[in-house]
Amino acid sequence: MSDIRNGSSLPVDPADLPYVFADAFNGRNLELLQRLFEPEALHVVRPGEISAGAKRRAVLPTVVRDRVPITVKLRQVYVVGDTALLINDYVHDGTGPDGAHVHIEGTATDVARRDADGHWRYLISNPSGTA
Repeated sequence: MSDIRNGSSLPVDPADLPYVFADAFNGRNLELLQRLFEPEALHVVRPGEISAGAKRRAVLPTVVRDRVPITVKLRQVYVVGDTALLINDYVHDGTGPDGAHVHIEGTATDVARRDADGHWRYLISNPSGTA
């Protein structure tokens, strides 16, 4: 893994993408979070419900505000050219906006693409990746 997990850089190694995302998410760094996604990127809210492009970008501040911290652990990454499949486990654990304890865990299946600048960004974010 490269040493870019400092909250300000875009990943040049697809294996770093989930960790950079978690750092930005936990740091409420909306600017970096937006840059970690392709403009037309699709997010699977839950199986059968998606949010993409401008709609995805518009709801991100609310999602970040209302979620508890996340930890991630990359399971696998497969790369073909400028496309990568990432499978990672995640856990949200902490106090929710209503003061109640929240514990959510799952396995995400994400697709990333390397841009001409050499940085990896999410194209499809699917936190319900095994559902």
